[in-house]
Amino acid sequence: MGTFLSTFLSDSAELPELKNRVRLAGPVPLSSPLPVADLAADSIAATKLMASLLRLVRTGVRNPKASEVPQVSLLPQLVAGAYRSDQLFRWNGNPAPAWAPLSGFFASSDGWVRTHANYPHHEAALRSLLRLNGSASAEVVAHAISHRSALDLEDEAADSGAIISAVRSPSSWRGHPQAQTMKAEPFISLVQQGGDSGLQRRGSADSYAPLKGVRVLDLTRVIAGPVATRSLAFFGADVLRIDSPGMPELPWQYLDTGQGKRSALLDLGYKPDRDCLEQLLTDADVVVTGYRPNSLYRFGLSPVELHNRHPGLVIGRVSAWGLSGPWIERRGFDSIVQAASGIAQIHANGTGRPGALPVQALDHSAGYLLAAGIMSALRRRHLDGYGWTVDISLARVAQELLAQPYSAPTEAGSYEIQTANAETPEGTVTCAAPAISISGGPNRYRWIGRPWGADQPEWAEARSASVQR
Repeated sequence: MGTFLSTFLSDSAELPELKNRVRLAGPVPLSSPLPVADLAADSIAATKLMASLLRLVRTGVRNPKASEVPQVSLLPQLVAGAYRSDQLFRWNGNPAPAWAPLSGFFASSDGWVRTHANYPHHEAALRSLLRLNGSASAEVVAHAISHRSALDLEDEAADSGAIISAVRSPSSWRGHPQAQTMKAEPFISLVQQGGDSGLQRRGSADSYAPLKGVRVLDLTRVIAGPVATRSLAFFGADVLRIDSPGMPELPWQYLDTGQGKRSALLDLGYKPDRDCLEQLLTDADVVVTGYRPNSLYRFGLSPVELHNRHPGLVIGRVSAWGLSGPWIERRGFDSIVQAASGIAQIHANGTGRPGALPVQALDHSAGYLLAAGIMSALRRRHLDGYGWTVDISLARVAQELLAQPYSAPTEAGSYEIQTANAETPEGTVTCAAPAISISGGPNRYRWIGRPWGADQPEWAEARSASVQR
């Protein structure tokens, strides 16, 4: 443990001695040839450290030393449970349908590919690419893929809206133009933006909740971005997630990462809704995005435009493939990045069939690290009033993981599963217990099971005069 945390602290220009404020109570039960257990522990440790540091700064300790930051403890079973959240999730006792029938590994004519078709529009795009009708089974899809080249399918999918990756070896990925481009990118990027916004400092924060009074606009989907914003909500932020009414979220997936957040619907192609979003941005402290750049830039949501219109804003962005390179506009998910980068091949079984990490560790780690980076940026803004842009990508996390030594996987071991439950109008929701609590801070989600799209597109309450812009 510590390698990934040290890299985060270095790239975010935080005190390197902070890593000595972390205590892990035992090995994290996640088994892999890659140090995924260390990645999980370090990512959650970064979140806890930055929350503790931000609380000190917002309650009057302007430049605390590392020794003044309360020590954070990690419970292995909570870390593993947080990363296994989709496996622990239950709705009325039923497990989550984590993978659609057309999502998975398929043999091509010259290797293997990984598909992602969990959303209906991605499934439709995959069938269209393979020239199959809407009722084609997984067996029919497998037959069609078996006659095609993996790399050809990957490129055609990128052009058509389908999501397919060729399964590469780690060495093949290292030589790929996208991987070469990302070598120059930091693990996490924090960039100061613009001049002093004139924001009044928020020194009256609740010492229990480090982010009380902070407003976060959540424009993310799936896992990484929602994990980041769920973490910010856990520490007291008013998090409002915005989705398009034409792009429904998978109900269980929202419930698994929507704890403590509110959810509203806006169609950004409709001017009144776009104006509503702009008003929300006017009063926001943070906006977090998880879409491909061009899909947001056309709505005036590029970092440059956002910082010009809203000085002092902290922008957090998570992407699949990084900030530049030939794949910057390609769609991607954790499983797709694992396939492209060589992680899937490392986990192949004895038959040569590719495998996967025991959890979607790229997503969860990117989410926790992004939350940590955003809190680091908020700490700096509290001191100087400047806006910031914070970036992380699944592929960059994968490269950092692959850069570490491989080892034979150890037995995961048994551990006591800790979950949280809530009764909702639609039944009982069970989810993983939070792993990011800090000494003297929240230890449970404010709520669980609030339905997707159930709220109005407005902030929860007016800020007091002491925290107004």
